[in-house]
Amino acid sequence: MATVPMWSAQETSGCDGRHATVAACGVDRKVRRPMLYFMLSVITLMTSSTADLRAEGRTARIVGLGAATCKQFNGDVALSPMVRRDYLAWAQGFMSGIILSRPPGVDEGLDLNPATFDLVTQLRFLEDHCARNEALDFCEAVEALYKRLRLEGKT
Repeated sequence: MATVPMWSAQETSGCDGRHATVAACGVDRKVRRPMLYFMLSVITLMTSSTADLRAEGRTARIVGLGAATCKQFNGDVALSPMVRRDYLAWAQGFMSGIILSRPPGVDEGLDLNPATFDLVTQLRFLEDHCARNEALDFCEAVEALYKRLRLEGKT
C-alpha cells in the first residue's frame, strides 16, 4: 500500500529515529495544526477500547493508517522511513481515544509518552510487534502498545 502524506513537512536531515519527539524530525508549526486535526479526527472515530477491555467488541470501523496490516506497515516504513512519524501520530491519536473512552478512574492519568518508554521506544515496539505478527492489523499492534504503556504506568 502506498501511503500518501496528509501534509507536507519540510525535509530535514538527521531524522533517523533517534530523536525522542516527532518535533525533532522537522515538524514545524505549519504541520502541527494538521497533525492535531488528524489526531482529533481519529479520536472522534475511535469508540472502542483495547482487546482485553472490549467486552462489547469494536463498533467503529478503523480508518486511516490504523486500517493497514502489520505487513503493510512494515513495507511502508521500509520504502519511506519518514512515514514512521505518520504511523506514530496515528497510534498516539488512537491511544488518546482509548483513554477518552475509558470509564472515570480507569487509565486516568496514563502517560502516553513516559520518560521510561519514550516515542522512539514506542515506535520500535510497534516495528518489532509487527515484524513478529504480520497478519495483525496495525491498530492491534497499537492496542498491544497501549497495554505495554499501562504496565509502564504501574511501575
